[in-house]
Amino acid sequence: MEHEVHVEKRGAEAVLNLEPSSSLSVSYHPLFGPHPDIFLLELDHKLLPDILHQRVVLRGQTDEDAVLCTQSKTYAIKFVGTSNSVFLIPPSDQSGFSDDAVDCDKKDQNQLPPVASVIKVVPGTMELSEVAPKLDKLKFLLFKNPYTSEEDIDMEGFEQVQTGLYKWDDLVDLVQASDDELRSGLQALSALEIDGYWRVVDQKYMDMMLRVLLHNSVLNDWSLDALHQDKVLDVLESDGFPRKLAEHCLCVYGHKVNKGVVTNCVWKLDEQKVCVHFAREILRGGKRKMESFIDEWNRKVPDSMQPSFNMLEGEVLTERFGAEIWMRAFSVSSLPLSPAERFSILFKERQKWEWKDLQPYIRDLSVPGLSSEGLLLKYTRKTQPTVDAEPVFSAR
Repeated sequence: MEHEVHVEKRGAEAVLNLEPSSSLSVSYHPLFGPHPDIFLLELDHKLLPDILHQRVVLRGQTDEDAVLCTQSKTYAIKFVGTSNSVFLIPPSDQSGFSDDAVDCDKKDQNQLPPVASVIKVVPGTMELSEVAPKLDKLKFLLFKNPYTSEEDIDMEGFEQVQTGLYKWDDLVDLVQASDDELRSGLQALSALEIDGYWRVVDQKYMDMMLRVLLHNSVLNDWSLDALHQDKVLDVLESDGFPRKLAEHCLCVYGHKVNKGVVTNCVWKLDEQKVCVHFAREILRGGKRKMESFIDEWNRKVPDSMQPSFNMLEGEVLTERFGAEIWMRAFSVSSLPLSPAERFSILFKERQKWEWKDLQPYIRDLSVPGLSSEGLLLKYTRKTQPTVDAEPVFSAR
């Protein structure tokens, strides 16, 4: 009859299997030391599968605080010290920290009492908190070198001008954001991939493409609510625009009517996007009287579209000088995504904001764990002379 050999636990198992009201010896592990490459990380249980299956990555340059990214979210990493002694005890079967690997005295393990071998005294833990992705850097990188009409003419020299251009892997290395957040950021900037590099298209180039598209819609009697993709791309391509850029024009200013269809796609131009485009174009020349602006705006947009001042929320500011109202460009798309920087610029622009004017400039701000009301409490001071009066916000 064989006798079962009982080997006492000598690593973390000894602690995990400790019975209530029992004791355990603690000793220094032969490899005890500072081990600066070992940290304790405190996790929400929802993040544990991503960690265990190695679906996370650390991102950040040498001059940035590192962040941890999953497929869809970004987390700040914070070290929290502790005044208590926290002992780190490795499993007995961890080959790199095995007692047997350095214990030359081969004693009978059956005679050894339970013991916990401490490999390191941990001064604190690393904690994670969800944060907004650092997409302002993405905007900065892409707008340094937008795609222009000159690149259509001199594509042979593309290899010489690729300095300052970024492929997907470059952006992943440089921008502190998860993959999903990075893709959303590229989409928000209307970026596209050209020859392997992610680019934004110069505004003047977009102006030209849209004008040619609208001009041909009149010549060919196309409905702006039912533009056949192949016909539009063929015409724009014949006018010198690369087919990929022509399709990008449709993506920026319209949407597919028959989604899911691969061939013979039909597009509808978005009235608000087209009208806002021409409003921006007019105000690029500087501030305008409202009456003059409205007249020119109505002339520029297609006949089938009706521009409305409500379309310009978050795009323009108005100022009254005597009996006259003047307008000037002030687009939310040009503002930083960091709440602190956003509110700083807003209050430099105006010391006091009414809610109806302020709201379009902050509704896109997203801070995990902080509501819009929380943002206002943190960065603004609200005054309301009477219950019926519109609230006014100033810098805190």
